[in-house]
Amino acid sequence: MIKVFASKTGQEEIDEVTSTLKSQWLGIGSKVDTFEKELAKRNNFKSVVMTDSCSNSLYTAINCFKFPPGSEIILPSLTFISCAHAVVLNNCVPVFCDVDYDSMNCSLETVAKHITPKTAAIMVVHYGGKPVNIGPILELGLPVIEDAACAIDSKIGNHYCGSFGDIGCFSFDSMKNLSAGEGGAIVAASTSMIEKVKRLRYCGIAKSGIDAAKEHKDRWWETEVLYASIRQMPNDIIASVALAQLRKLDKLQTIRKTIWDIYQREFENVQNLIRPINAANNEQHSYFTYAIKVPFINDSINRDNLAYYLYDRGIYTTLRYYPIHYTKLYKTDKILINTEKLNNEALSLPIHPDLSDTEVDKIVSAVKEFFK
Repeated sequence: MIKVFASKTGQEEIDEVTSTLKSQWLGIGSKVDTFEKELAKRNNFKSVVMTDSCSNSLYTAINCFKFPPGSEIILPSLTFISCAHAVVLNNCVPVFCDVDYDSMNCSLETVAKHITPKTAAIMVVHYGGKPVNIGPILELGLPVIEDAACAIDSKIGNHYCGSFGDIGCFSFDSMKNLSAGEGGAIVAASTSMIEKVKRLRYCGIAKSGIDAAKEHKDRWWETEVLYASIRQMPNDIIASVALAQLRKLDKLQTIRKTIWDIYQREFENVQNLIRPINAANNEQHSYFTYAIKVPFINDSINRDNLAYYLYDRGIYTTLRYYPIHYTKLYKTDKILINTEKLNNEALSLPIHPDLSDTEVDKIVSAVKEFFK
């Protein structure tokens, strides 16, 4: 079965992990520190704090603000469930907004209509690595949390996604562009916020005993706890894989773009198939997902039948993501026209650096055969 998402690892990852194992230190250490510094340098972030997952990064990002209980946070329904969980676990209320049909991103128009006196923040999601048109949203003057889980290589102008809002979060799980199996990161322009993130990451502890000892603090094992927070520490094993992936990210991204361009070219004249839009002239895409749209034509030509057709031919597809406002936990009677339309029409085709040329040809041929 051809996978819809996958990583591509090699000797570089093996060498980094081996050196960590030989060091006899598997917890947070020099590899985490090196990864944070190298990512900050590559993407021109002021600083980076690595965590154990993007889900926990989102939770901590909201926790940094300490919004009053019952505050509302606007976010798109077309995203991963942990975005809503992060809101609720901070005693806030998720308010789901629609997305633009073409970009599958939220916009000023889809966000603004949900602003109330209770609105505390806006969470934007760069869907599939396509940058949100974030400028007009920032002008609303509300705190902005960027879910850049799929946008590690996405830019607007010369600035990378994650650095536009008050705080940004990334994912390095097994499916992402930079895949360490697990892991996440938080970036912020505010030094005080970054310091708070570092403490929240470690159960609210101000400073580890090892760091305190380096400063010649008396009784360095006596820690100061500043906040109540869950533990979300990364480790040097995850950071070892992340380091190797970061150092060859440009090469991996070139493969993704090549596949994207093949799909765009091959599907240009396929009737009843709507291709995803390319990045704008001032943008850079991360190409995390290639989401086509198939409007319901009849009982034969529709999105579901295409998914079944491809699956029967050894090609796995999916929809990223199932709308959160459809789930039992967050179900509402709110009508989000484009999100609901995309739920019936969108389909993510395989796109990742481990796809062979033969597999790409097979996918293209199978899609074209279906529409014949």
